[in-house]
Amino acid sequence: MKWLWAVMVVLVLLLQVRLWAGEGSFAQVWSLEDTIATQRAENAELGVRNERLYAEVRNLRSGEGAIEERARINLGLIAEGETFFLVVDP
Repeated sequence: MKWLWAVMVVLVLLLQVRLWAGEGSFAQVWSLEDTIATQRAENAELGVRNERLYAEVRNLRSGEGAIEERARINLGLIAEGETFFLVVDP
């Protein structure tokens, strides 16, 4: 009967070790939950950035005003009949 108790104790200890330190253990699950939370936060940031880019694409496709505005800001476009003034701070 003593050997049966000894075997049972060894089995319980082995199961506890696997529960706390082995594959699929609590430590591994907590680590994976942290990784998932980090990835979800990054995905949310990238989702916001994608929405801004989609809005910009829709704006550029919708009309010529957006394209002209981009050309004025980035390329220094001056339309016919306009006068360009450059103001320099002293």
